[in-house]
Parts: sequence; C-alpha cells; structure tokens
Amino acid sequence: MRPPLRRFVSSAAVLAAALGAAAGCSSPGGSGAGDGPPSAESGTVPGSGGAPPREPGPPPVHGYTMVRALDHDPAAFTQGLVYEDGVFYESTGLYGRSSVRRLDASTGEILHRVDLGGGAFGEGLTLWNDKLYQLTWKENRGFIYDKSTLARVGVFSFPSTEGWGLTHDESRFIFSDGSDILYFLDPESFAVTGRISVRDPGGHVPRLNELEYVDGEIWANVLQTDRIARIDPETGRVVGWIDLTGLLTPEMCAEPIDVMNGIAYDAAGGRVFVTGKHWCLLFEIRVE
Repeated sequence: MRPPLRRFVSSAAVLAAALGAAAGCSSPGGSGAGDGPPSAESGTVPGSGGAPPREPGPPPVHGYTMVRALDHDPAAFTQGLVYEDGVFYESTGLYGRSSVRRLDASTGEILHRVDLGGGAFGEGLTLWNDKLYQLTWKENRGFIYDKSTLARVGVFSFPSTEGWGLTHDESRFIFSDGSDILYFLDPESFAVTGRISVRDPGGHVPRLNELEYVDGEIWANVLQTDRIARIDPETGRVVGWIDLTGLLTPEMCAEPIDVMNGIAYDAAGGRVFVTGKHWCLLFEIRVE
C-alpha cells in the first residue's frame, strides 16, 4: 500500500520540484524517471517489482521401490538398454566382448546375440523405425541392425570423438559423449541440430552415460554414481534425481559387479527397468 501524502507542503518545495522536473525534461538526451532499462548495478528485472531474479532451488531427490528382479548375464558390460513389446535390446562393451542382444523381458534369457568383433567397443543403443542404432566408444562409427534378426544393415558416423549414450524423442536422436553436453542429431544424416549443457544448482553435470527418453524428459546415468538425472530437454536443467543406492549390493552376485548403467522404459505400461555393468540382475523399479 502506498503511504498517505502529506497534507501540507511548502511552496518552496513545490517550486523546487517543478524546476527540477523542467530541467530534466529539457536536458539533451534526458529521460523521465523510470524510462529505459534498469541500471546494470541494480540487479533487477523489468516487471519484477524491483526483486532480483530467483535461482531455482535444488531439484528433488526421488527414491524407488523394487518391483521385481530378473536374471541378467553377469558377463554383460551393459552400455545400452531398450524395451519394446516384451523384448529387451542390449548393447554390451569391452574390446573382444562387445555385442548386441535380444532378451526375453519376462525372464532375462538371451534370445539372440551378435558379437561386434575385436575392433569395436559397444556403447549406447536406441530403437528407431524398427532398426537398432548402436554406438561405439572411440571408433567414431555406429552400427545399424534389423531389430528382429540383428542382421547388420548399415553403418553411420557421429560428430564426437567418443560415443557414450543414445536415445531419441519424437523426431531427434539424443547423444552423449561423457561430458555435460547432450547433442540432438538428425536421424537420417546424423548432423547435429542442437545441443544443451546439463546442469543443476551445483554446476555442470558431466559424465552423462546411458540415456533414455521418459515422458518428455531425458534420463541419464551419471558414471560412477547410483543416481539418474532427470533432464529438461529444452533447458538442460536437472529437474530431479533418482537415487538407486542399495538396489544391488556385491553380496547379491557371485561375481564382482561394476557401475550402474542401463535404463529402459516401457512407454505403454509406464514401467522403468535398470541394470548395470556385470550385474547379475535386471530390475523393474517404481520411482517414488
């Protein structure tokens, strides 16, 4: 509320105010009070009522409920995971042990497997128009497969020295190279059509690994952590974290396990699946 005006003002004050206003209007280049942008020192935004812009608060951290566990090949160094119509498609890494696979989503059983050979290190995987697209790590090329037979039907290159994660939205591939940058690619030419830097209030978020597109968000494993970043694809801002600490412990597997990596989404059923490198189990989870 504006304070009440004083009832009595001296004539001298009125005269001084009038002279000051006249001088301001007649000065070359002068402007009336409130015209033009705020000063750089003010830190205010037009229309904000003088308040400085507010930084977004820390993103929420979500827990999980484990719905069920499926057997998973502990020799699989998982780099990419996709779900469609009762089947998992998986890309595995390591030189001499890389492969692309079809798995029964009800049991985890390997239905079919094709090895890449010793010269390629398998990485991220996505399914687009009934074809699988698989990245390699440092070979600067990827492979295209028929999803039913896993027959290789093409090769492509990508605009980075390393390939890590791959997914897609309705019209673009989304690609990670282990940095904080996500690239948007044309699915036909693989040309870069855009990019975002991923960050939260603590700064940039590097080591973005396996990717999945989930209900308008990009979900990313972050290497060497048990967290999944939920990312706004328009701004790169992390809008939430999913903390999967304790989902798999070393005691649950007969062989040593490695880091969490691998997210698959059943869009029709709203189900989320996760696993990791050398994990003996693949989990369906519900995010809290």
